[in-house]
This record gives sequence, C-alpha cells and structure tokens, in this order.
Amino acid sequence: MNVKNFIVGGIVGGIVDFLLGWLIYGMLLKSTFPAPEGATENMAFIFCGCMSFGFMLSFILNQGEGISKCVSGIKVALGVGLLMSLADMFFNNMYKASLDIKMEAINILASLVIATFVGAAIAVVNGKMK
Repeated sequence: MNVKNFIVGGIVGGIVDFLLGWLIYGMLLKSTFPAPEGATENMAFIFCGCMSFGFMLSFILNQGEGISKCVSGIKVALGVGLLMSLADMFFNNMYKASLDIKMEAINILASLVIATFVGAAIAVVNGKMK
C-alpha cells in the first residue's frame, strides 16, 4: 500500500464526504431528517466521522495495486457504502418495533450518492499520484 496515496486520498475523501453531507443532509434533506428537539449538531464529531469514512475507503482502495480509475472507485464505494448504510440502519433502529421504510430508503440512497463521489475522488487522487 502506498502510504502517501492513503493519506492524501483519505483527506480528500473526508473533505468530499463532509461537503456532500452538508449539501445533501444539511440543505436538501434538512426537513426530511430534522434534528431532535433541543439537540445541537457537534460539527467536530461530524467532521471526524467524515474523515474516518474517507480514510476507511482510501485504505480499501489502496490495498494491493491500488484502485486508480474513477469507475472502479465508484464500484467499490457503492459496495462499501451499501453495507455500511445497512449496518447503520439496523443498529440505529434496534430498539424500534418497526421501520419507516421510506425514510430508511432515502437515507441509504443519500449515503450511496455520497459514497459514490468519495470513492471517485479517492480513485482520481490515486490515479494522479501514480
């Protein structure tokens, strides 16, 4: 694994995740996913979560020879994003008797859109740094 590609890809991926999360969840879907009453967003935790996802995906894409093509990055990111979204959905709803399927589907689709762009960005960075 190329450590330089991993670090730069992780930073770029985390920033892309943060910006797209702000656009999709913070602007476009804000009324769909309102914050609980009295709660405030902890931007440091949000940023750290985005950077964690960026570095995780960068780690996966940099294994072996490293994925450096946009389409390959998108494919891997879709798989990882889908599995992470499903795991997150099941864990977050473990105390509920039923699921709001429409809300969960919107959340999973939004997560997949973000993961797609993060994977593409990391793959492009890997390709440029070869």
